[in-house]
Amino acid sequence: MPVVEPVFVGRKIVKPWGWEFVWAESEHYVGKILHIEAGEALSYQLHRVKDETIYLLAGVLDLEWAEDEHGSRQRVRLEAGQSVRIRPGMCHRLVAVETCEVLEASTPQLDDVVRLEDRYGREQR
Repeated sequence: MPVVEPVFVGRKIVKPWGWEFVWAESEHYVGKILHIEAGEALSYQLHRVKDETIYLLAGVLDLEWAEDEHGSRQRVRLEAGQSVRIRPGMCHRLVAVETCEVLEASTPQLDDVVRLEDRYGREQR
């Protein structure tokens, strides 16, 4: 099997909740660092195809999640050193209890986000 060489990107994108830094991508994955300011939250969303794993490098984070759009929401607290997999179709939101640094590894960059709620007024559904 051929080895897939990553493309090291170095692209910082400012977001309402902080910023993300895309550091590597290939046809098979994307690697990002997310910086989420204390008290901020990503949209409550799901991805139809994208599969991601997040690893909390620093800070304290609440993960709000449900198995799907009709499932009841649950909340779990993550601290530095913990990780979680977010499968396609799983509704989720990251909420920074403290300022956080998150390593995100996912399948390739896809525009498949479905925002169910967004406190920053970005387009939903």
